[in-house]
Amino acid sequence: MEDSATNVARAIVATLDWASTPDARSAAFSYLESIKTGDVRVLASTSFHLVRKDWSLVIRMHAFKMLQHLVRLRWEELSPTERRDFANVAVDLMSEIANACEEWALKSQTAALVAEIVRREGLVLWQELREPLFSLSSKGPAQAELVSMMLRWLPEDITVHNEDLEGDRRRLLLRGLTQSLPEILPLLYTLLERHYAAAWNEAANQQPDIVKQHVAAVTAILNAVNAYAEWAPLPDLAKYGIIHGCGCLLTSPEFRLHACEFFKLVSPRKRPIDVSASEFDSAMSNIFQILMKVSGDFLDRSSSNAGSIDESEFEFAEFICESMVSLGSSNLQCIASDSTLLPLYLQQMLGFFQHVKLGLHYHSLLFWLALMRDLMSKPKVVVHSTGDSSAVNSLSTGSGQVDNEKRKILSFVNDDICSAILDISFQRTLKREKVPPGTAFPLGALELWSDDFEGRGDFGQYRSRLLELVRFVASYKPLIAGAKVSERSIAIIKHLLLSQMPAQDLPVMESMQLALENIVNSIFDGSNEFGGGSSEVQLALCRIFEGLLQQLLSLKWTEPTLVEVLGHYLDALGPFLKHFPAAVGSVINKLFELLNSLPFVVKDPSTSTARYARLQICTSFIRIAKAADKSILPHMKDIADTMAHMQREGCLLRGEHNILGEAFLVMASTAGIQQQQEVLAWLLNPLSQQWTQLEWQNNYLSEPLGLVRLCSETTTMWSIFHTVTFFEKALKRSGLRKTYSNLQNNLTSSSNPLHPMASHLSWMLPPLLKLLRAVHSLWSPSISQMLPREIKVAMSMTDAEQFSLLGEGNPKLSKGALIFTDGSHADMGKEGYAEPNGSDDIRNWLKGIRDSGYNVLGLSTTIGDSFFRGSDLHSVELALVENIQSMEFRHIRQLVHSVLILLVKFCPSDLWDVWLEKILHPLFNHSQQALNFSWSSLLREGRAKVPDVHGILAGSDLKVEVMEEKLLRDLTREICSLLSTIAWPPLNTGLPSLEQSGHASRVDTSSLKDLDAFRLSSMVGFLWTHKGLALPALKICLEAFTWTDGEAVTKVSSFSAALVVLAISTNNEELQAFVSRDLFSAIIQGLALESNAIISADLVGLCREIFIYLCDRDPAPREVLLSLPYIKPHDLAAFEEALTKTSSPKEQKQHMKSLLLLATGNKLKALAAQKSVNVITNVSTRPRNLVNAPESRSDDGEVVGLATILTSTR
Repeated sequence: MEDSATNVARAIVATLDWASTPDARSAAFSYLESIKTGDVRVLASTSFHLVRKDWSLVIRMHAFKMLQHLVRLRWEELSPTERRDFANVAVDLMSEIANACEEWALKSQTAALVAEIVRREGLVLWQELREPLFSLSSKGPAQAELVSMMLRWLPEDITVHNEDLEGDRRRLLLRGLTQSLPEILPLLYTLLERHYAAAWNEAANQQPDIVKQHVAAVTAILNAVNAYAEWAPLPDLAKYGIIHGCGCLLTSPEFRLHACEFFKLVSPRKRPIDVSASEFDSAMSNIFQILMKVSGDFLDRSSSNAGSIDESEFEFAEFICESMVSLGSSNLQCIASDSTLLPLYLQQMLGFFQHVKLGLHYHSLLFWLALMRDLMSKPKVVVHSTGDSSAVNSLSTGSGQVDNEKRKILSFVNDDICSAILDISFQRTLKREKVPPGTAFPLGALELWSDDFEGRGDFGQYRSRLLELVRFVASYKPLIAGAKVSERSIAIIKHLLLSQMPAQDLPVMESMQLALENIVNSIFDGSNEFGGGSSEVQLALCRIFEGLLQQLLSLKWTEPTLVEVLGHYLDALGPFLKHFPAAVGSVINKLFELLNSLPFVVKDPSTSTARYARLQICTSFIRIAKAADKSILPHMKDIADTMAHMQREGCLLRGEHNILGEAFLVMASTAGIQQQQEVLAWLLNPLSQQWTQLEWQNNYLSEPLGLVRLCSETTTMWSIFHTVTFFEKALKRSGLRKTYSNLQNNLTSSSNPLHPMASHLSWMLPPLLKLLRAVHSLWSPSISQMLPREIKVAMSMTDAEQFSLLGEGNPKLSKGALIFTDGSHADMGKEGYAEPNGSDDIRNWLKGIRDSGYNVLGLSTTIGDSFFRGSDLHSVELALVENIQSMEFRHIRQLVHSVLILLVKFCPSDLWDVWLEKILHPLFNHSQQALNFSWSSLLREGRAKVPDVHGILAGSDLKVEVMEEKLLRDLTREICSLLSTIAWPPLNTGLPSLEQSGHASRVDTSSLKDLDAFRLSSMVGFLWTHKGLALPALKICLEAFTWTDGEAVTKVSSFSAALVVLAISTNNEELQAFVSRDLFSAIIQGLALESNAIISADLVGLCREIFIYLCDRDPAPREVLLSLPYIKPHDLAAFEEALTKTSSPKEQKQHMKSLLLLATGNKLKALAAQKSVNVITNVSTRPRNLVNAPESRSDDGEVVGLATILTSTR
């Protein structure tokens, strides 16, 4: 024994000693593994010997790990008597280690070992050990600490999900611990009370070492309490004093954060539905009162003497606020009937919302948002004549009636609360970094959001929550919200009018526009009559917003930045204009006035704020057209006349005309198909005359270097660009929107004559296809080598694309580029003016043509027959895939995403033979080869080697490698998405469900169909019957399982599932063999990759289906399983027998999972990654340093903390 222990100790030291040679460390590690896997009794005796005090801390810690390994993984190898002896030795070890001289880590490991033993042995051992352990806890602070640690670890398999723990064992453990709660909880309370009091007494006696022992005991006891807080019945926690004890500790600076942790855990507990509900409500009400007492004291001090509160107290207040939020979000019903407690609670949560500290406000925001979302959810509150104060008394009946509990709570959300929420929200929509120094507008003392704050998400997410709350308040109190937003907006405008430097205060007005937009949308949302249908409220609201509108219309701003924000304010009022049509004309006239007030010709279009403002004003027409709905129809002729006049005068740029034309399409969409067709004819006929001319096509598109000439003629180049982008806008804004629910009807119908763009495709698409073919050809080797350097540089990635690939956020847009929030885009500097950097100019043009051109084609496929039966397939083939082998990964990905997925979805089934073979075969063939090469390179050499980065001057090889891998993964996922689309259920209506195929392996072979029966009713069936098309697609499917990309496997799994169903449903032996052997093997191979853990359940399900349904029709499934390294024939026989005993797919999947783990020696990382391995640690989620906690302020009459006493005794 002594020699064995000495050898193990030496090996432990060697593995941890960096001075050891690699060979020595490897040999030592192998020796330790041999001990762990060798004779279990030698492992036990050696480890127990090494945990004694004679050995160093490192050796003792490792020995404890070896003991825990034995208990977790080899416990069953010991006999019942040996297990009982093992447990007794471990408990005796607790007594030895329970002293102040031992390291905390050793105590924790000892406690964890005993807890693990109890969990393994179960209820009987726990009942035997309970009394000795409880007795040990009474002997002193060190013993109490150790027993508390053990009690803290004991319920871990209840609170931490562990798949290795069987359900029965978990239930037995839960039952045993629940039965023991009447002993455990009183013990914890007694220990807590005893050692907290002892700590104070010893501090008074100036015994710092003893104080530390008691503090450590209290800390361990609170950790144990928190382990039971998540699951122990709440009435028990109240009955045995735990809630009271933790509430008392909230006043102790040393322990209050641990006590906060307890309340954070119990606050979201769900209310039971049995007879104990009243006891739960009583306990939860008590928790409300405890936390409200503490928060009330803090808020009072914060409002009266904020300077006396240090950062540690703000941190504590955040934890309290967090628990208060959790309480209110989960258990507000417990105090809903208390007319004293509920309004006080709401006032305190409002106090946190109004607090200057962002952290406190942020937590409270989550409560108010959850509360209002719940209270204002349908059935909706209907506001009647008063609009605000009587809203609660005018709840609609029947389906619109909220229950009494919600009505009671809502009645306390009064006018003052809503006003305060709006006031704070208006101020906090502004980011600190947006406020320039010297801003004159008063912002108060609020700690505004800053990029320096951590753990709160990003500002956009925070602001969206804030604005959502504003919308709920506006829906509930429309008059208050309308008056508030109008009053503040007018105040900001007046302040700007008086300001010497209005641009400095502009961020305040910009942030307020968001609040105005959300409030107007909420009040005039169109889902019901605004203002609750009350004419009195409607009149009052109209007066409010009419006053604001008149203020906006009276402004005579000409500064571009001011004009831009004024345009945003006007389009924010769009929903109001829908109900107040008399003002529409004035708004339209004002927008044209603003447009004409800005200079038309500028020195540098790319940097001109005037050009940007002009485009924003044009975009306001789109937003108002969408929001005002039919109210704008009477003004269409005036708008058209004004546009025509501006064009004749030469003061309307092409990009601006496109945006106004898009606004026209939006207007026409509300007037019906005929009006749309007339508007499209008016807008497109002038374009068609230019677009269909053969002169420009022959000059620029007829031979490879024609585009080089085009890129030297800036005016023509950007004219073509604007034409293509307008085609995109016209397709997006016209016609009936297709939804997935009616897609099947569209697939089977022969035509869709109602689409107003159908008649225009015949002249739009041929030149576009030539243009795209010419663009694609630039990358072909034979042409690219002849291109001038300027063009070659322009063909490389933009800075924005590189930043996106690197995940470094969005840089500023390239010069001239402008992207609007509604998805429309224009170009600020591309109206015939040459840019200083020609390559940037050409790069932007190439990207714009590709983006819009792909979108035009993709949208055209959704029209149906007009595209598929009216287009020249050969031209489409040449344009899209002639140069597929020269295309970069990002371009193939975009082509698949924007065009080919839609083409596959909308292609009529009788044209699959014609279209899919021609378009998809070159794509799949090239993609399979390119992806296979790049993935092989990545997995073997660590470098993906994709074509996209060849033109990049590598400032950092690492960055290039990151970009390459991102490009590879993006293309992989898109190709797999295309395979998933092929397996999309609406395209495979002929495939039966497995339930229709028959239960388990008892499929009636006489019902199996020939594969040709699925050619027109299943795209997967069609694919299989076209070998040239199927072969590369199937290779991609199989290889995807070996690539380390779980997202791609998630997409390809649906394609695999369709293949499995097809194989089960047909009599095609070749397909059955592929699924039974190749696909089955690939899926199992995919389960070996941890990256596939996210989809592992579906993959196991596929394995189950392949085996159950095909094993009797093909020997391959059994052969595949028997080829796995650790399986024996009797294991497979036992598995098959288990399958026959259950018809539950869930249980069958579990059997399959267990067999796969057994057969691979637990090497399937995707399955192993799901298991939660309990790592012994006692580190809290937040750092605690209780003895050295920050001192309380004793000069303000505060309670003197233990830390202060300890400091004074040193």
